Amino acid sequence: MWRWLVCGVLGLGIGVGSALSISGGLFSDANITSGRWSTDPTVGAAAANPWVRATIARVGLLALTKEETVYFNRDVDDDGAKLVEGCTYALSGEAIPTRWWSITIYGADQMLPVNTDGASSIDATRALVAPATTWTGTLSAIRPATPGPWLSSKGGGTYSLTIRLYNPQSVEKSALQALKLPSVKKVSCTQTPATGGAN
Repeated sequence: MWRWLVCGVLGLGIGVGSALSISGGLFSDANITSGRWSTDPTVGAAAANPWVRATIARVGLLALTKEETVYFNRDVDDDGAKLVEGCTYALSGEAIPTRWWSITIYGADQMLPVNTDGASSIDATRALVAPATTWTGTLSAIRPATPGPWLSSKGGGTYSLTIRLYNPQSVEKSALQALKLPSVKKVSCTQTPATGGAN
């Protein structure tokens, strides 16, 4: 009886610990942040722990090596409030020391929002047209009237953004922290947005 009870408690502890580790609850201090964007430096590296490897195998979103691609994520705006479908955000950025980059929107289920807008991602070739060194765009559920890059949040609910930096100039911690990644500034909302802390 006691043996089974002890085994059960240990199993529960291990399960909770694994869940927290996957969500960043235990190892969040290891994350590298650049503004409101953050990245796990072990993604795509040989040092990745079993939980990171299991997450990648399950969702298949972070599958390239660290030298090929660095993945930064955020689920909050510049003020730290959760990104929600009912709000419109102004995007702005500049050239990033990487061969190419893209930004993709993902719903809470880590899948692309279900809609027919065909605007689930933008990339360097669409946003930063030479000789420009800065760019602006819109993140919203309704196509903006003004031209420029647009990410559709329609059907996204409470969502997150992932920016992929392909063949970054450096993958050293100091270089990643110094990156000036795109800003996501809230413009207006049609519903009361959820609040949240910074990544």
